Amino acid sequence: MKIAQMTWMQVESYLGEDDRCVLPLGSTEQHAYASLSVDSILAEKVGFDAAEPLGIPVFPVVPYGITPYFMAFPGTVTLSPDTYERVVADVLKSLYRHGFRRILVVNGHGGNAPARPAAEAWATSADGVRLLWHDWWKGPEVRAAIDAIDPAASHASWMETFPWTRIHGIVAPDRHKPPVDLTGREDMSPERFRETIGDGSFGGWYSRPDDEMMRIWEIAVRETRTLLSEGWPE
Repeated sequence: MKIAQMTWMQVESYLGEDDRCVLPLGSTEQHAYASLSVDSILAEKVGFDAAEPLGIPVFPVVPYGITPYFMAFPGTVTLSPDTYERVVADVLKSLYRHGFRRILVVNGHGGNAPARPAAEAWATSADGVRLLWHDWWKGPEVRAAIDAIDPAASHASWMETFPWTRIHGIVAPDRHKPPVDLTGREDMSPERFRETIGDGSFGGWYSRPDDEMMRIWEIAVRETRTLLSEGWPE
């Protein structure tokens, strides 16, 4: 269920029976030849595909994250770490206010990690809350499946280029990009970082056949659904 397709009365009725929900976190940032909303699209879709058979509501994705290093690529939007932490905290507090107690955060952007400690600390202090933070692309089964195809796969490579993150009319290169040396990334200006990574991919194939992509997706959905069903700490 998507919150966007529910009324408040339906949510209230649901909360009388269950206290689980999914909060996707994304980003709006360059992804080479794929959509600028890759991280948001994937976080929301994997959350929904996992939750839908269980009847668990999925909140709209938070579409902006922490991505200052990509600011030399037009279309990228970043929040400061302090702002992002406050946004996530306010969303979680809102969910808590209404009665959600088991919250699965499905994160689609590695740069959002600075908000995780604060989110988990809040959950520890809030009465009855059990929060799981899931970087879906790092799930053990997902990453093993990716590595079996292309261990160099990274940001803006094939591992994020699903049918629903491709841009119509855009053809990615048919080659394998060597891994980019990201040494000193923290000290680079956005302009220097753009020069370093070129088209935006960190390395790996730019695309893979759809049958491989769907196998990866099935694993990601299964891992996420298992967390929703069995992953809650006592």
